[in-house]
Amino acid sequence: MDINCVIVDSADPDRLAAFWSELLDRPVVARSGPYVWLERKDGLGVGFQRADGPKAAKNRLHLDLESEDPAAEQARVEELGGRRLTEYGPGGFLVMADPDGNEFCIIPKGPFDLDDEGRADYLPTDARAT
Repeated sequence: MDINCVIVDSADPDRLAAFWSELLDRPVVARSGPYVWLERKDGLGVGFQRADGPKAAKNRLHLDLESEDPAAEQARVEELGGRRLTEYGPGGFLVMADPDGNEFCIIPKGPFDLDDEGRADYLPTDARAT
């Protein structure tokens, strides 16, 4: 099997699709019933499904988005309405949340080191959350 789509539940799928559309540079291309769809790229679809109630707990699955400059992307995420989750700072990863609170990481393009505990070390010292 192959992964066809990533679907994200949301109380307001139009708002969340707008956030991810800007972040991923994928235009909204369709609305069908409770779904809002972004443009498919590299075979992967991204959709947002209307769901009742807010997100209640930590995601059991998250996306890792890669960037040449994770710190610059952090600023862009925040400008679009997302936020940094500082409670994950000790792990060394740049963990962000979209406007609905769904967690995702911004990692550097290319390899980076992990220690024996699985902590990353790609953020500048002054950008690490404590």
